[in-house]
Amino acid sequence: MSNALDLSKKEDKTNLLKEEININKASKKNSLRTFASFLESIGVLLVVIFLFLPIIWIMLTAFKPEHEVYTTSILFKPTLDNFKAVFSPSFNLGKYYSNSISVVLVTLLVTMPVSILASYSLSRFKIPGKQLIMFAILATQFIPLIVNVIPYFIMFRNWGLLDTTLALIIVNLGHTIPYAIWLIKGFLDRIPIDMEEAATIDGANRLQIIWHVLLPMAKPGIITASVFCFVIIWNEFMFALILTNQDAVTLPVALSFFNGEKGVLWNQMAAAGIIFVLPTVIFMLIVRKQFILGMTSGAVK
Repeated sequence: MSNALDLSKKEDKTNLLKEEININKASKKNSLRTFASFLESIGVLLVVIFLFLPIIWIMLTAFKPEHEVYTTSILFKPTLDNFKAVFSPSFNLGKYYSNSISVVLVTLLVTMPVSILASYSLSRFKIPGKQLIMFAILATQFIPLIVNVIPYFIMFRNWGLLDTTLALIIVNLGHTIPYAIWLIKGFLDRIPIDMEEAATIDGANRLQIIWHVLLPMAKPGIITASVFCFVIIWNEFMFALILTNQDAVTLPVALSFFNGEKGVLWNQMAAAGIIFVLPTVIFMLIVRKQFILGMTSGAVK
């Protein structure tokens, strides 16, 4: 009996030790999880601050009076004088704004139809050397932009197109069309060819198939390509700086004009910067649902 009691006591002690060890392990795991979640929260907070603090500061600076620009105060009497100044005849921001909008609209109106038709041809037709053609289209994106500046400058000078929006449109087409072709082709490749065959049986011709069948199904991809092309054109700086001088200057170049006797006019530059990003924000708000569909297409099978 005594031996049995001793054995039971030893088993109880062993079980208690095991429970204590398990509790210690669980507490260590919980503490590690808590520490990891804390580090994750700190990381997310730092990323948010890194991304949004400059934007918030620009917005504050745009509404600051001139004597508050170089202070870190966030409590001040807001003013709209900076926005009035950027549209005054001395800066004439409206002219640069219209130049940017016209370049973006015309470039997109040419880019999207050409890219859709080219993508459809490369996706559906058996073309000799198709892979070589696709590589050549992609290779145009590998060339540094600065390499193309001198040929473009000489060519447009000989044609009398320097300082014109047409020159900027031609340059931007060389960047947006190859990019859009590759992007849209990827979406067209995912559309089953059976859909086209069914439409052909119903009597639809090639253009009707593209318009009524492919375009609605590839709409998220086309919107995604449009958004990226819009951003590329709207933010283009180098060619606009070199190929324009006065009449065809666009907004990215115009933002560098805010210099006065006292140096950079940060308050007016901030106001112009807010006006500069408005079309991008509005465009993204309009197409955000289709853009998200296009970005996530194919992510989940």
